[in-house]
Amino acid sequence: MSPKRSVKLSPPPKTAAGPRSIQSVAYSLWEETHIGRGIKTLFKLNQPKGVDCPSCAWPDPDPEEVSKLAEYCENGAKAVAWETGYKRIAPPFFAQYSIRELVEKTDHWLEKQGRLTEPMVLEENASHYRPISWEAAFSLIAEKLNGLNHPDQALFYTSGRTSNEAAFLYQCFVRQFGTNNLPDCSNMCHEASGKALSETLGIGKASVTLADIPETDLLLVLGQNPGTNAPRMLTSLEKLKRNGGKIIMVNPLPETGLIQFRNPQKPWEWVGKPTVIHDLHLQVKLNGDLALLKALLKMLLEAYAAGKAHTLDRTFIRQQTSGFEALLWHLQEVDLQQLIEASGVPEEKIREAADLLASSKKIIIAWAMGITQHRNAENTIREIVNILLVKGSIGKKGAGTLPVRGHSNVQGDRTMGIWEKMPDAFLDRLGTAFSFDPPRHHGLGAVGAVEAMLSGQARVFFGMGGNFALAAPDTAKVFQGLQQCELTVQVSTKLNRSHLIHGKTALILPCLGRTEKDISPAGPQWVSTEDTAGRVRMSQGDLEPASTQLKSEVAIVCGLARAVLGKDNPTDWEGMSVDYDRIRDKVEEVIPGFERYNQRARIPGGFYLPNGAREGIFHTDDQKAKLTVNPLPTDSAAKTPFTLMTIRSHDQFNTTVYGYDDRYRGIANSREVVMMHPEDMAEYGCKTGDRVKLSSVFEGEERILEGFQVVPYAITRGCLAVYFPEGNVLVALGNRSGESQCPASKYVEVHLKRMNP
Repeated sequence: MSPKRSVKLSPPPKTAAGPRSIQSVAYSLWEETHIGRGIKTLFKLNQPKGVDCPSCAWPDPDPEEVSKLAEYCENGAKAVAWETGYKRIAPPFFAQYSIRELVEKTDHWLEKQGRLTEPMVLEENASHYRPISWEAAFSLIAEKLNGLNHPDQALFYTSGRTSNEAAFLYQCFVRQFGTNNLPDCSNMCHEASGKALSETLGIGKASVTLADIPETDLLLVLGQNPGTNAPRMLTSLEKLKRNGGKIIMVNPLPETGLIQFRNPQKPWEWVGKPTVIHDLHLQVKLNGDLALLKALLKMLLEAYAAGKAHTLDRTFIRQQTSGFEALLWHLQEVDLQQLIEASGVPEEKIREAADLLASSKKIIIAWAMGITQHRNAENTIREIVNILLVKGSIGKKGAGTLPVRGHSNVQGDRTMGIWEKMPDAFLDRLGTAFSFDPPRHHGLGAVGAVEAMLSGQARVFFGMGGNFALAAPDTAKVFQGLQQCELTVQVSTKLNRSHLIHGKTALILPCLGRTEKDISPAGPQWVSTEDTAGRVRMSQGDLEPASTQLKSEVAIVCGLARAVLGKDNPTDWEGMSVDYDRIRDKVEEVIPGFERYNQRARIPGGFYLPNGAREGIFHTDDQKAKLTVNPLPTDSAAKTPFTLMTIRSHDQFNTTVYGYDDRYRGIANSREVVMMHPEDMAEYGCKTGDRVKLSSVFEGEERILEGFQVVPYAITRGCLAVYFPEGNVLVALGNRSGESQCPASKYVEVHLKRMNP
C-alpha cells in the first residue's frame, strides 16, 4: 500500500461556507475538468430542465420559489467536477496495471484516474481486465444467471444514484428473473427510519419539505451534520434564524455547519458577523439520544402536570393519536436522573431544551445516520415521533419529521420497488402490468447479502452503481464474500475498490453520468428522481458522453433483461430502452401517486407524491398516529473503554473521497485518524500524532484497525470517531438493529492501545 500520510492539524473554523467554499469549488473544477465543461454544467445544476445534483438530498427549491443561479453546495460542485473530468480509463490502462498492482493503490487514487470508457472483463485466474463487447458481456451474465440452481443465488444491489426509470426496470427484471434479492444502500443508512415511521405515522418518509424549515419555531438536529452532509440545508437554516426560530444541535461532536454560516451566494455577507446557527448544543454520548429524548418527554409531562397547559397539545393527542396512557405510565416509572446520566448531557442543558420545546408550537426534528446506525435505532426514531405527537407538531406547516437522506434518489429507488420486502399490493400491480407472477418470499438486504455470499448461498453479485465493497460493514468479510462469487458485475462511471475485490469472473459495465446527454434512436431522453421530501422532478444532462461506448443505466438494464429472460419474454425491453416515456407510463400503472407522470414531471419543479403525515392523515390500522413505549437499550453502558462511530469528512461523498482534507474539522493530509477527547488522550498516554491500534470484539471475533493517528477533538469523553469507509473494518455484520438490520456503525465498542513508535 502507499506510505502512510502524516496528519496536519489546525483549529476548526467556526463558520461554514462563505468564500472558502467558492475557492474550493474553483480549485476542483481547475484540477478535474475543462473549466468550460464544468461551468456549463454548474449553470444547469438543480435548475428547471437541468441536471439533478447526484449528491444532494434537496436538488432544487419548491416549484413556487424562484430558482437561484447557484442551487448547489460545495460538495455538489465537486461531484460535478468528479464526473465531468477530462481523464479517461481506456483499455491501455488495464493492460498497464494488473489487479494486484491496482489493489495496492488508494481509493482516492483509483477514482482520480478518470471515467471508465468501455466494458471490461476479468476472466477466471486472469491478472488483467480486457475489453469485451456489450453483447458478449450480456451473454456472459445471462449464462451465469441462467446456470444457477435457483434465482435466489443471485444478488442485485442498487445505489442511490440510480434514476427512477432505471430502478423501476431493474426491480422488474430482477423479479421476472425470479428473486426479491434487492439489497440497496437504504439497508445501510435509513432503513430504520422507514420502519419506525411507517409503523407510527403510516409513511416511511419525511413529512416536511425544505420550505417548511424557515417556518418552524424550533428545529432539533440529531445525529446529522448539515455543513458536510446536506449543505444546501444551511440556507434554509439561515432563513429560519432570521425568522426568529431556534435550533438545538444534538451531536457528540461540535460541527461547524451548525455553529455559524456565511451564504456563499451573498458576497455582501462575507464581512461582518456571520449567521449564528444553533442556539443550544446537547453533546450526547454515543447512543445517548434515546435517553435524552425520553428525559425531554418526561420534563414536558412534568411541566404539564404543574399547570403549564400549553406544554402539550391535548386536543391533538386525544383526537389523532393512540397509546398516550401507556406512554404516560411508562414515563412516570422511568427515573429522570438515570436518563440524564445515560444521555451524557448536563441536566441544566436538558431543561433548557425542554423549555424551548414547551414554548414552541411548530417543531421539526431532523436526523440522519447518527440516529439510524444503532442497534436500537427504531426505538430512538419512535421517541422522536412521540415528542412531535404530544406537541401536535405533525401535519402542519413548519412542523414534522425530517429524516435527511444523503443521496439524490435513495428515496426514489425505494418508491420504485427496490426493496427486498415490497408489499403484496405492489407486486400484484407489477405482475398485472407486465403479465407475470412476481415471487412473494422476502429477499435479502445488504447485510443478509454478505452473509449469503460468505455461506455460498449467493454466487452472483450485480451492482447497479455504488461501491459495495467499501460501503458495507465488516470490510474483511465483505471482501471474502465477493471473492467467493462465481461472477461479480459492477455498473459504474469510475474505478473503485469493488472492481478489484471480485468474483472468479468480473465485469465492469460503464454507464453515462447524470450530467451527460442520453440520446437514443428515439431522440434525447431524460430521467427523474425523488428527493428526501418526496418530490419528483426531471433531470437531463447536456454534456457529450465521456465515451461513445457508454450506455445509460436504462439501456443496460433492458439489454441485460432481454439477454437473460430470452426473446420470448413479452416485456417491451427494446421499446422502453429507447423511449423512457414508456417506462413512466408503466410506473403510472403500478405505483399510486404517479398519475400523469410524464406530464407532471416535465413541469419545472416537478410534483410531490402523496404524503398522509404531511396532511395530518395517518394510514395506520386505526387511522391514528401511534405513541409508543420504547425501553432503553440494555447494553447502553459500553463493555469496553470506548465506543466508536464512523463519520464522513467534508471532502467526500459516501465512499467517494475528493481529497485528504476535512476543512471544517481542521484535519488535513490524512484520513487515517482517530478523534479523541484530550483528557482521554492524557489518560491513555497518547500524544497528538501517536499511532494506535483499535480492536473490537463481537460474538467472539476480533476486528483490528491499526496505524491510525490520534488527534485531539472536542468529542464526548469515552467516545471516538474515525472516517467512513475506513472504519468499516471494525463494524461487525452482527452489530446491527434487530428490527431493520441496519448496521450499528455509530456504536462500536472498542479497545485502544498506543503502538510503539
